[in-house]
Amino acid sequence: MQLAELKDAFVIHLESEKHASPNTVEAYGRDLDALLAFVAERAEGRATPRLDVYVLRAWLGTLARTCKPSSIARKIASVRAFCRWMKQKGHSDVNPAAELASPKVRRELPTFLSAEDTALVVESPDADNTGALRAEEAVALRDRALLELLYAGGLRVSEACGLTLANLSLSERSVRVMGKGRKERIVPIGSKAEDALRAWLAVRAELAHAKTGFLDAHAVFVSTRGRRLGPRAAQLIVRRYGLAGVGRADLHPHALRHTCATHLLDGGADLRSIQEMLGHSSLSTTQRYTHVSVAHLLAVYDAAHPLAGAKQQGDARALSTSRRRSGIGPGPDPEDGGTQAGRRAHAPGRHSTSEP
Repeated sequence: MQLAELKDAFVIHLESEKHASPNTVEAYGRDLDALLAFVAERAEGRATPRLDVYVLRAWLGTLARTCKPSSIARKIASVRAFCRWMKQKGHSDVNPAAELASPKVRRELPTFLSAEDTALVVESPDADNTGALRAEEAVALRDRALLELLYAGGLRVSEACGLTLANLSLSERSVRVMGKGRKERIVPIGSKAEDALRAWLAVRAELAHAKTGFLDAHAVFVSTRGRRLGPRAAQLIVRRYGLAGVGRADLHPHALRHTCATHLLDGGADLRSIQEMLGHSSLSTTQRYTHVSVAHLLAVYDAAHPLAGAKQQGDARALSTSRRRSGIGPGPDPEDGGTQAGRRAHAPGRHSTSEP
């Protein structure tokens, strides 16, 4: 089989056997298309282009000029998975990608909101202020329910948009979520999210298509044309209310997921429970929130705890003493006359020899 045919078979494998998300399938396919184009360009007319470690390293060398380390790391992951699959299926005797080294990627701390800012964002959609049109009121209630669910359950945007009515158990305050790799999990939600969902479902029919009357029979969140709400539309909703609530036009749905995890950790939840709730396959992914929480805790401690202030004062006194001993401290006290002689003259047990 040609490399292009193998690439197509690998993409089908990702979809049907690995149950990878559509975004993962698209990204891997795009990375491999770029690699195969590079391989064909270097083939120099050979009928069967070679894919070996030297070609892979040359390809990565060209990427280093234009791509970030994080992008290169993802492309290496795509190639590794493809080469590993080819060897497992017997299409290759070796795995040339096994010798590739991934660049070091700086892992930034997750973005999250304070509890006060979260409330401002989530409560921004106000159905009472949208006017008399039922459709506008329904949109506001839908947006409020979406924001509440993203924060209360820590759902990914694709998970929230993919919810069906059968996934909701409002009487038990929980939703059944289909996560990455088609792994199901039960996510608890709070009373505010439950109330918001009930209010939205009561007017959901108002968003049926104005002309055809079409309304998706299964989707929890629908657009103004009655179709399932897509992730891109949900991102725009979060951005709009981020700007309206706290002036954050860059707010994204994953920030609400980060916020949920951080607030749970601050409230005393253990990492294992948060891992299960968020659907993380690895605990190391969940542990990122400990850095955010500890940094926040230290800032609060320094600002509020009396011992923090005492420590700062002690550090200042120690610094002042060190500077005096090294001769770089502040000048002599004016009350002592401004000179070493003045300080000696005023010291206890000493008398001046000058005439009064």
